[in-house]
Amino acid sequence: MKRSASIFSLKRFMAFCRLVKSKMVREKMPAGRVAAGWALGMFFGCVIPFGFQLILSIPTAIFFRISKIGATFGTLITNPVTIIFLYPLQCYAANRLIGGRLTYEAIGEAMRKVIVAGDYPTLFSLGAELVVSFFLGGFLLAALCVPVTYFCVRSIVMRHRAKTEVR
Repeated sequence: MKRSASIFSLKRFMAFCRLVKSKMVREKMPAGRVAAGWALGMFFGCVIPFGFQLILSIPTAIFFRISKIGATFGTLITNPVTIIFLYPLQCYAANRLIGGRLTYEAIGEAMRKVIVAGDYPTLFSLGAELVVSFFLGGFLLAALCVPVTYFCVRSIVMRHRAKTEVR
C-alpha cells in the first residue's frame, strides 16, 4: 500500500524547523536583539487575534531595531492548526479567573465562529465577558510564553555562535 503525501508530514515539519533555526542563528544582530524579536512576535501572537499580528509585530520590531524575522516567526504560535485549541483554552482560563460562568463548550462554539469569520466584528459581537476573557487569556499566555521564548532563543543563538567561533 502506497503512503499518500500529507502537507502536515513529520518530514516537512522537521525541515521547516531546521529552516527556522537556520534563519534564527544566522541573523547578524546581537543574540539579545534576535531573542527580543522572537519574544515580541510571541507576544503579538498570543494577544492579538489571528491575522492581525504581523501588522503590529513587524513595525514594532523595526521601531525597536530587533529581529524582524523573529517578530514574524514568533507570531506562528497562533496558526490555523493551533488556534482551534489555544483560543478556547485561553478564554476558558481567563473566564474562570474573572469569575465568569461561561462553559468550555460555549466558549469553544464562540471561538469557532471567530475562527471561521476571521474578523474583529465577529469577536466583538460575542459579548463583553468573552472579549475580556479572550484578551486577558492572551495576556496570560503571553506572560508564560514570552520569557521562555526570549531565554530559549537567546541561548540557542549564543550556543550556535560559540560553536561557530570555535571552528
